[in-house]
Order: sequence, then structure tokens, then C-alpha cells
Amino acid sequence: MTIIETLQDQFGNDILAVQETADTIPTLWTTPDRAQAVLRYLKTDVERPYTMLYDLTAIDERERQHRSGQPASDFTVVYHLTSFERNADLRLKVPLHDNDLHLPSITKLWANANWYEREAWDMFGITFDGHPHLRRILLPTTWEGHPLRKEHPARATEMEPFVLTPERQDKEQEALRFHPEEWGLARQNEDNEFMFLNLGPQHPGTHGVLRIILQLDGEEIVDAVPDIGFHHRGSEKMAERQSWHTYIPYTDRIDYLGGVMNNLAYVLSVEKLAGIEVPDRVKVIRVMMSELFRIASHLVWYGTFAQDLGAMSPVFYMFNDRERLFDIVEAITGGRMHPSWFRIGGVAQDLPNGWERLVADFLDYMPKRLRDYDQAVMSNRIFKKRTQGVGQYNTAEAIEWGVTGPGLRATGFEWDLRKKRPYSGYDQFEFDIPTAPSGDCYGRAQVRVAEMRQSLRIVRQCLDNMPAGPYKSDHPLAVPPRKERTMHDIETLITHFLSVSWGPVIPAGEAAVPIEATKGENSYYLISDGGIHAYRNRVRTPSFPHIQMVPSISRGGMIPDLLAILGSIDFVLADVDR
Repeated sequence: MTIIETLQDQFGNDILAVQETADTIPTLWTTPDRAQAVLRYLKTDVERPYTMLYDLTAIDERERQHRSGQPASDFTVVYHLTSFERNADLRLKVPLHDNDLHLPSITKLWANANWYEREAWDMFGITFDGHPHLRRILLPTTWEGHPLRKEHPARATEMEPFVLTPERQDKEQEALRFHPEEWGLARQNEDNEFMFLNLGPQHPGTHGVLRIILQLDGEEIVDAVPDIGFHHRGSEKMAERQSWHTYIPYTDRIDYLGGVMNNLAYVLSVEKLAGIEVPDRVKVIRVMMSELFRIASHLVWYGTFAQDLGAMSPVFYMFNDRERLFDIVEAITGGRMHPSWFRIGGVAQDLPNGWERLVADFLDYMPKRLRDYDQAVMSNRIFKKRTQGVGQYNTAEAIEWGVTGPGLRATGFEWDLRKKRPYSGYDQFEFDIPTAPSGDCYGRAQVRVAEMRQSLRIVRQCLDNMPAGPYKSDHPLAVPPRKERTMHDIETLITHFLSVSWGPVIPAGEAAVPIEATKGENSYYLISDGGIHAYRNRVRTPSFPHIQMVPSISRGGMIPDLLAILGSIDFVLADVDR
């Protein structure tokens, strides 16, 4: 039986509907009072269970027009689950009404549900009964309203001018004060009085504006409370005001070290909604640019990780190599860190003359540099001492917390979407999935270093086997009508004008295409209401669950261990906060 038939057989009328989606992920609706039971069954009882809570989010349905076959609801909570044994995903949706925005918390079922439920409350005002600490997570505690509700203003021009009076400043400062009792933390035990230390929000070891409040017994970490949201810019809200095309540059600013790889997750989802197939040349160009940015991102991680642990020289050499790589990116795209170069249905321009020589030179140059870095960093006895056995977790713990990417593969689990669910033609490339057995900081470093070598291997295949052909699809939702057709009749001219000025009208539907981004699995869950922009754009980033796991792998360690753990995770705060 299919999973849909299994759930219908097990829960009968509690399964309200089965919804068709453009991405073909099984999507079912259940009642609020049975949601927890269905989720428990999917995680623990069903054959080949759905062990990972990949994402949890919500939708404000009140202005949506195209909902054929879906149960009535004012708000919908969406649980996105992953089964590794099935190599399959499943969405479970729960309808809620304005007068009863309550659901049972599933924090006892999945540890990583904690932050996801807090985010849904923060953004939509949905209460999860039984949650251990349901409070704002991305916005200040003094914020009024829930921003992803449709009635909440989207722009500063729709709000009263901001005035920071002395009274308001005092209020905001007091709101930042940490009260241990609110988090269930004791101020002392039988022997000692604990110290509470603010790590951040400007500490150089945090890779962005992050605050972690540490509960310390001497130098030993008893507990930790991450405080995120300093980089929150409302990227999901902005998607509701941007056209499908004009939102592309916003994606670059999420994992701001991942460059065009951010574009890729987004445009693949739009193309799935629109039914756009891209030419083979587009696929290979996208793979090549994505892997170059994987190397660029990993070089930043490599150098700064070594620097976090006291080695100053590597970061200068590695950033120099990154500049060489950006010279290639600039020659091809015109941009460097944020080229915003992928397009719906293709890329912005074809590859320029001479791109082969630039790429070939880099492929000849980089392997020796990586060998040098092996000696300077990975074989360094101080580096090993600081990372081996530190911040350790196993595969089951990683899945429980929603860890993906190198952090998951460092536990010995060979899982990479480029192999397991190939997209953009990755099934045509030969490469290996690096793993490490230790699950510690050193293992995570081993995986990323090996990934850079595999990325070079992939780029070499792109160089040697770049297909001929167009650099964009000829689908009418990807490109305007050809010039000779725009003057044929007024209807075609109007279509051309609207396509250029407003952008494409994407058919109503839902889709998400997860990719193996630089830091883990990234996806854009897009909902179109048959308009020129997204009705809902959910950005699932890898760094959000990764930072949530930090307290569990830091307890019992020392403060220097925490800096090693943070460096080994390779997060970007804009990827956490969006």
C-alpha cells in the first residue's frame, strides 16, 4: 500500500483530504485533535518510518482564492516529514480557524519542533499547547502583531514612523535582560552559584550576530540558550510583495556565502510549479556554478574555523583562493558574492568567451592548495586536540534535531540529495559522498574538506562535457514572446508588455524542491494563487535546526569547546534568521 492508503486505512475519517501538489509529495489533511496521533504513527509505528521533522510552518489562508479540494481553514499548519528508508517526504496539514488557533505541541515527539513551533507562534500567532517555552524567537519580545498574517504591514511606509524615545529605549533594553528562571535554569546548586555569561551578540567566534547565554559552573557549560533573530529581515514576507522574478536577488542574501546556490533552490521550485523544463546546457551551467560556490563557501568556513581555534595564517591563504574563484564568478556573471544570476527557466546570459581557460586554471591550481591545507590545519596536533571528541553526536541524534548536509554525513550516514534525489542533472556526474565516522567537530571538518575535492571533480566534468544549446527555456512563462511575434496582434503585444513589466503568472499550486546546499538541505516551499508573486514562500534553511542543536552538544564542555562547536557547524546567521 502507498503511504496515503496506509494512513487512510489506519485513521479513516480523521484523514480529511488528500491534496495534489505540483511536486507530487504526498500531502494529507487531518483534524487538529488527531494531528499528534498521526504524527506519532508516522514517526514510530509505520513501516519504514518518517524519522525527521524536516520543517514545520503555517499558512494564512484567509485571502487565498484557489483551494480546490482543500478543507476550509483560516490558517493551516504544515508538517513536512522525511523518511530516509523510503527516500521520500510527506506533508501533513492541519486546518485551524480564527477563533481556535491551538494545536498540541509535538516537542516531546521531535526535539527540533521546539524552535519551529516558536517561529509559527511568532509569525502567525498559533499556540502550541504544552510547549515548554512558547515565546518569540525571531522578533523582539516587545513586537506587536504577527508579521506573516496577511493584515500585518509589509513595508515601513505602511506603518507609523519609528521613534526611539528614552522610555522606549529603556523598555527595549530591559526586554533583553535574561531571567534564568523563565527558561527553567537554576541560579545555583547544592555546591555552587552558577554564572550566566553572554557570548555575543558581537563575539568574533559566532560567525554573525548571535547571542548565546551560557549557564556556567566555573568554566564548564551547564546549559546554553541561543538568542537568534538579529539578522531577521522578513524575507518570507517580502516574497509576498515581489514578483516571481524580482525575488531572486533576495535569495542571495539568505546563505550569503552560497551565492547562486540560493537561486537554484528557488528557481527549481518555481519551475516545478510552472511545468518548465530547462535545456541540458542550463543544467550543467547551474551545476558548475553551484559547485564553485560550494568551494567558495567551504573556504570561508575552513579559514575561519582554523582562526576560531587560534591559527591565524590559513584564513589569509584561503580567502586569497576564494578571490581567485570570485574572479571566475565575476567573469561569468558580472557579480561576485551575490550575482543573482540564475533565472526561472535558465540563466541570465550564456557563458562568455574564455570561460574554459579560467575554470581550467583554477582546477589545476586548487588541488595542491588543498594538500597544503591538510598539512597546515587537518594534520595540526593542536587543531586535532581542540576538535576530536568535541561536540559529538550520532546519526539518530542528528536526525532527531533535523541536521542535514555535512553535519549528518559526519556521523557516517551516506545521505546527499545530489545522489539520493538528483536534480539539475546531478545523476549524470561521477562523484562520491564523503562521510566520517566520528560525528565530532573533526569529523565535520573532514567531510567538508573532502567535499571540496568532490566539487572540483564535478566542475572538471562540467568543463569537459559542457553541452551546446540555449541557455534558457523557450517556455512562455520563462521568456517573453519573440520580437517578430510581438507586433503580430494586440493580444501578443499585451502579453509581452505584461511579462516584462509584471513578470509571469504562475499557475496555482504548491511545490518545494530541496537541494544539497553548502550547509545542508535548503528548499523554498512555494504557494501560488495564480498570480504574479508568491502567496506564501516558506524558506527552509539548514542553519536554523543546526543552531538549535548547539545546547545539547555543548553541555559538559568548556567555553573554548563551544567556539569549536560553532565553527564546525558552518552556519550563517542570515540563513538562521532569514
